Amino acid sequence: MMTAFLALEDGKVFKGRTFAGKGEAAGEVVFNTSMTGYQEILTDPSYKGQIINMTYPLMGNYGINPEDVESKRIHAEAFIVKEHQPVPSNWRSVLTLAEYLDRNNVIGIEGIDTRALTRHLRLKGAMKGIVSTEGADPADLVRKAKEAPGLVGRDLVEEVTCRDRFTWSDRAGFKVVVLDFGVKFNILNSLAKNGCSVVVVPARTSAAEVRALNPDGVLLSNGPGDPEPVTYAISTIRELIGEFPMMGICLGQQLLGLALGGRTYKLKFGHRGANHPVKNLRTGKVEITSQNHGFCVDPDSIKGHDIEPTHINLNDGTLEGMRHKELPVFSVQYHPEASPGPHDAAYLFSEFVYLMRTQKKGT
Repeated sequence: MMTAFLALEDGKVFKGRTFAGKGEAAGEVVFNTSMTGYQEILTDPSYKGQIINMTYPLMGNYGINPEDVESKRIHAEAFIVKEHQPVPSNWRSVLTLAEYLDRNNVIGIEGIDTRALTRHLRLKGAMKGIVSTEGADPADLVRKAKEAPGLVGRDLVEEVTCRDRFTWSDRAGFKVVVLDFGVKFNILNSLAKNGCSVVVVPARTSAAEVRALNPDGVLLSNGPGDPEPVTYAISTIRELIGEFPMMGICLGQQLLGLALGGRTYKLKFGHRGANHPVKNLRTGKVEITSQNHGFCVDPDSIKGHDIEPTHINLNDGTLEGMRHKELPVFSVQYHPEASPGPHDAAYLFSEFVYLMRTQKKGT
């Protein structure tokens, strides 16, 4: 182990020690309130460009296994915990958390007061930071943090989307084309479990190329960062709206909102965790949801566009779901596939299948 520092752009510096990796890593520092699921969190492409601070104090106790990854590699820039458990206990474990981070060249820091860091981010907002094992000059690290690229105005989808089209599930059911903005494996698994044939295409796939695949529905996946710079996807979505049943998840909702003429904005510290309460406005039921986003659709901006809100966040009242009043289009800001998290919202994949079935009968 060696001494490591986390420096924030506002001048705040935290001292800890490494349990994996070395060097320096920059990103927006955010916190996640999940008690478990660190493997799924680390491999979620939506975390590209971010340094994750876990609020639960102990991480690594059940190790790492090859079944629970959400993509082929770690996307988080660095990982901050209060205490790392070096000796995992789980029959599925094949690696320790430290070994997994080392294999992916990702820095892991422990010994930082994660409660103090979380409180600081809640009060001041998520901000740029740098993790370093190479320098102890606080002023120099703060300068580097200030100079690091942020999330606003930056297209991170290009860094996580697939390079080539591929088939995830080849079934006899409805054919879904997934626009990959950083899709999680369990979204694809959830579609397959609902009997769908799943084809995944790169984020820059054109509307004409989607049509040529003759899908029954289109899914707009999750992904990292600011939706506004992803102009190519917004244009494709705008062109496809109304042609096929469409479902958006997380970044997919934000891109859909922009394609429909709405606006997005950056949240102060975002929603990241597996325990966010969301109210379904159509049923009155409350769902406990898994979330990971730092941007949101402005509900006022979609008024008058034949869009109605379907879900709201009970912590802060932000928009968590919407649907078109006339067209077979809907989206949610949270993660119905969970991974990690509760399965309260898994029904949304069934609703998507129902839309495709209804649309097919009407044609």
